Amino acid sequence: MRDRVTHPFLTRLAQLELAQPHGFVRKVAAGHYEADGPELALGELCSIEAAGAGSVLAQVAAVDSSGLVLVPLETNGAVRTGSRVDPRSGGTRVGVGDGFTGRAVDALGRPIDGGAPIVPTAFAPLGGAVPRPLERTEPAQILTTGLRAIDGLLTLGEGQRIGVFAASGVGKTSLVWQLVHQIGCDRCVLCLVGERGGEVEALWRSLSTRDDVERFALVAATSDESAAMRVRSVNVALALAEYWRDRGERVLLVVDSVTRFAMAHREIGLAAGEPPTLRAYTPNVFAALPRLVERCGAVRGGGSITAVLSVLAETDDVDDPIVEIMKSLLDGHIVLSRALAERGHFPAIDVARSVSRHAIRLMDAGQAADARAALAALATYEDARVMIESGIYKHGASSEIDRAIAIRARLLEFLPQARSDATAFATTAARLRAAVAQGVARG
Repeated sequence: MRDRVTHPFLTRLAQLELAQPHGFVRKVAAGHYEADGPELALGELCSIEAAGAGSVLAQVAAVDSSGLVLVPLETNGAVRTGSRVDPRSGGTRVGVGDGFTGRAVDALGRPIDGGAPIVPTAFAPLGGAVPRPLERTEPAQILTTGLRAIDGLLTLGEGQRIGVFAASGVGKTSLVWQLVHQIGCDRCVLCLVGERGGEVEALWRSLSTRDDVERFALVAATSDESAAMRVRSVNVALALAEYWRDRGERVLLVVDSVTRFAMAHREIGLAAGEPPTLRAYTPNVFAALPRLVERCGAVRGGGSITAVLSVLAETDDVDDPIVEIMKSLLDGHIVLSRALAERGHFPAIDVARSVSRHAIRLMDAGQAADARAALAALATYEDARVMIESGIYKHGASSEIDRAIAIRARLLEFLPQARSDATAFATTAARLRAAVAQGVARG
């Protein structure tokens, strides 16, 4: 028997959606809604009818057989039970391209700088694509920051993922913005998560006056915006960075802060019914953080994403769960000290507690030896601090402690730096060598 051939008209007719899929809100709670439809996937967007006029944009946070859990992206209307829910496109893809250079946008890609709407060059998955392990390459080029404490003792490489860890009020943001102004790159993508609106305006005002403002793109979700917008802002920034990396460019990605990104994920997780774990963080947080880090880095035959991720510790002990997991994921961490900050020491980097996993490989033999000698001296001094500062220790009792005291005195001149001061890498290496050598001579 001959196979029947379906007419193309009938095939096309079968593919048409003659009725718009929709659903209705059945429950309204603080921070989320529950609806009986429409049929959507996790992360997709929908529009919820608002009381009076207008609509509220929301994102799917959970799906089960009974319906959807929706978290609002905007809070520009009142939602009531029975409000209609319609699907919206664009939830899982984001516009990218050179149109975003020199611009400041929100988590939906809408300009916040007063400029014209941006026409994307292409669209990329919001969740990105993590490079496979063998597609990666280790940082091979030194990343010069202009900061002596980092370039001399914690040398970084292009494509490295580094964290800046500190409690509030220790100078974390000041350090991050100095790195933004001083690190050389083809593109710089800045993401401000849960930041104050005044801070966003001040940063953009500073960047927009630069001659090279076209290198920068800013994505911001302020503290008053929804958890979904705060999470989305980081993914939008990553998508932009990936677009330029895939074109072979050297990209600097700065996220301030990862802690607020994690807190936003926690809000969504709790709304979706996930069980709280340590410090009430939900499992989705511990799934999102590794992906954030692994989307960055250098790839073979392509460009690189150097990530500077600030982590806000809950206390000065910097031992909360987000700090610990980020330390395990990153290629290094820069820890700031409140004690140094209170003495006016900027940047307040506690070099003894900080580490760059690629530093020794990137340094030449001479700088590596000087860095080891400096760090060893600082560690020796800390071990003997009580004896030294109480007057119990007498010079000459230990040649090792005498050397540590002398080297530390020189390092206290080498490490502090003005916020507007950028030191060339060769100068930093020479000054470190002089500090160690003169310290030994004095000891």
